[in-house]
Amino acid sequence: MIPVILSGGSGTRLWPLSRGQYPKQFLPLTSANTMVQETILRLSGLPGVSAAIAVCNEDHRFMMAEQLWEIGKKPAAIILEPVGKNTAPAVAIAALSAQSEDDVLLILPADHVISDIASFQTAVAQAEVLAKQGYLVTFGVVPTHPETGYGYIMKDSERIGDAHKIAAFVEKPDLPTAKNYLKSGDYLWNSGMLALTAKSFLTELEKFNPRMLSICKQALSAAKTDLDFIRLDKEIFSTCPADSIDYAVMEKTGKGAVIPLNAGWNDVGSWSALWEVTEKMNQVMQSAAMYSQSIPKIPIFFRKINL
Repeated sequence: MIPVILSGGSGTRLWPLSRGQYPKQFLPLTSANTMVQETILRLSGLPGVSAAIAVCNEDHRFMMAEQLWEIGKKPAAIILEPVGKNTAPAVAIAALSAQSEDDVLLILPADHVISDIASFQTAVAQAEVLAKQGYLVTFGVVPTHPETGYGYIMKDSERIGDAHKIAAFVEKPDLPTAKNYLKSGDYLWNSGMLALTAKSFLTELEKFNPRMLSICKQALSAAKTDLDFIRLDKEIFSTCPADSIDYAVMEKTGKGAVIPLNAGWNDVGSWSALWEVTEKMNQVMQSAAMYSQSIPKIPIFFRKINL
């Protein structure tokens, strides 16, 4: 199983601590490790996990390489996107880079918090089994409150092993609708994490968006190796349609499945979300202080406002 670390984002959330050139996944917001590092480290102990493929903005290449090196994790590849095209092309490039089309890719955004590692690893092991059977498996977080900031996945009553078939993907709801979702028990938060084989994903992408797949193949074929990085061809990749994996594939495929995940998940998309996953706000202060040398104005800013 190959972890695929998706490290995009513009760094606009959690400003001013997170910025375009220093987005939140490279910051130690909830522990001594950065969020990128935590994403890799929470896989420790899972059998059969290979070196990760990281897909990131070319401006962040040295931060990605350094932070993986700091925790002793040499990646299989660090692929640089010259322009952001959302998650579907990023996953396609990773799938095309896999050594075998039968490899299971564990798609992990680099900026999530998961507090219950044991439950997360159990869900990953369950998803791996289904992925090897040809399913495209997503992880649906069991909601704890009526959240309007997340998309939802509606579970089908039909089970597939430890998972459910997917009835529908639902956009971010208003509060009354979110309350109804929570009450019904049929809806899960869409985490953006998936498990699938390279072959299964590429087959479905070919079916639903052949132009995207063709451009990704061309951009990777024309890519250049630069030190430890793989630089996609900018001219070719810039012509690729931008789309999320949900819109491009998951909402259309008949092979989708969702595993309920109850593992203390949070995407830390706002200061209020960060508050929820930290015991005290002074932990945020400490995180900012750790970067006082490279970002000297941040601790001063925090000391001047009443959070």
